[in-house]
Amino acid sequence: MIYKVTLNGKTYEVEVESGEAMLKAEYDAVAPVPSVAAQPAPAAPVAAAPAAAAPAPAAPATPTAAGETVASPMPGSIIDVRVTTGQAVKSGDILVILEAMKMENEILAPRDGTVAQVLVTKGTSVDTGAALVVLG
Repeated sequence: MIYKVTLNGKTYEVEVESGEAMLKAEYDAVAPVPSVAAQPAPAAPVAAAPAAAAPAPAAPATPTAAGETVASPMPGSIIDVRVTTGQAVKSGDILVILEAMKMENEILAPRDGTVAQVLVTKGTSVDTGAALVVLG
């Protein structure tokens, strides 16, 4: 069998028979040159109407209600908000479900109380320590 081997910019044509190899030819490797078809010169840029900018991520909400702030233990996305402002909750009730690393994490009420403020909505991305809910 005859093999072509390229090594350090040189191509070697080697014939191998019955466990013996013999160099048949050696030459510089040449990279194929892509054929360039005649293309028209690019047209002058046309002034386009300004594109609508993508919406910027919402700034984290700042707690305005007095009380204990329940913060996000990790970065992630809010996939469900289970409470509303004014709702009474017991210790251990689910306030928010946070998706992080493809896992759903239930954020629980640390104590009995009333929800004074909900700072996130479904689909919101949060960082570690971001305020989620304020309990009054």
